[in-house]
Amino acid sequence: MAVGLNNHQVILTVSTMPKALYRVTPQVQQVVSDSGIREGMCYLFLRHTSASLVIQENADPDVLVDLEQFLAKLVPEGNHYIHSAEGPDDMPAHIRTALTHTSEQIPIANGRLLLGTWQGIYIWEHRHHRHQRELVVHVMGN
Repeated sequence: MAVGLNNHQVILTVSTMPKALYRVTPQVQQVVSDSGIREGMCYLFLRHTSASLVIQENADPDVLVDLEQFLAKLVPEGNHYIHSAEGPDDMPAHIRTALTHTSEQIPIANGRLLLGTWQGIYIWEHRHHRHQRELVVHVMGN
């Protein structure tokens, strides 16, 4: 860690239902606000291999539907994978995560995330069953 910088870290637990994008921007912004850090960086890390972390459109929900449909076509479910220990959606979920992200970083100014007007932070659940996903939020700065 850099000398002279303040650090604040929280692990958020997010309940997910089957295969969808879950907006977590307000929860992440709350961690940033609670940190007291005015200028710096917010580092996000999703602690899973079958869900993703993405920054995406936050105004038109059709974008999220189109993303899900596109990825479902790109990485279809089925019994054609060797790894199937947790069901037919298991290996496709791992591939979808490998094609997307499990971490992001966002600048902070005046105690706020510097997201664009139409950007939101989402956990993208790639499995059919309910899960408890853990998102590490690390804020560093002054």
